[in-house]
Formats: sequence, structure tokens, C-alpha cells
Amino acid sequence: MIQEFKAFIARGNVLDLAVAVIIGAAFGKIVSSLTDDIIMPVIGLITGGLDFSSHFIVLGKVPEALAGSSDYAALKKAGVAVFGYGAFITAAVNFLILAFIIFLLVRAVHRLTVKPEVPAAVAPPEPADIALLREIRDELKNRPAV
Repeated sequence: MIQEFKAFIARGNVLDLAVAVIIGAAFGKIVSSLTDDIIMPVIGLITGGLDFSSHFIVLGKVPEALAGSSDYAALKKAGVAVFGYGAFITAAVNFLILAFIIFLLVRAVHRLTVKPEVPAAVAPPEPADIALLREIRDELKNRPAV
């Protein structure tokens, strides 16, 4: 079983996948920071101070210590049921940015990869009976008229 596991891990696809997951996780943090720290504040500025992370609807009972609180993280940490549509909007923006950047990367790599040249299509040899019929036709065309 250990030998099979070593063979499985040694495959190039598994190692490539592991590297992709690690880089993807790090890249996801960069995109989250880009969204949370740069894009969403600009959107908030454009929309007049709208902060999506603080938009939620309280669905459960709020403890007295947090009564009237508008801190989504504190309410969630206290176990209050909240419908956090603002956090969802932020996550959706994160996803769209990440998907677009990955699209651009894949597109760039696709353009950089050397595509193997496809040899010109070679016509298959003509069947013998067709060749014989062509010869007969040509002979009949060349025969003097009677």
C-alpha cells in the first residue's frame, strides 16, 4: 500500500495539483485583500459610504450585551442567526475578480504555449477499381470518333 501511495504522489498531475492548490490559496488571500481593502471601499465611496460588510438582517434573538449592535462579526460570534447579504456580495465580488484573473492567466498561457503543427491532410490512395474506371474513361475520350 505504501508503494502504491508513493507511485500516486510521484505522478506529475498530483504534484501539479498540490502546487496549484497552494498558490491558489495564497492568491485567494491577495484577491480578498484587494476586494476588502481597495475595491469595496471605492464602491462605498461611489455609493455614498455604503459598506457591504455591515449589511445584514438579524434573524434570531440578540443577547442584551449586543442589543442595538451593528457589528456583524460580533453578532455572528455570539451565535446570533444573521442573514449576511453584505458579506455574500463581498464574497461574490471576490469570486468574480478571482475568476477574471484566472481567465486572463489561462488565456495568456494558452497564447504562449507552442501548438504542434498539424501536418497537411494527405489524401488516401485511390482504390484500384476507381483508378481502373478512370483509365477506361480517359481511353474512351481519346478514341477517335467513328
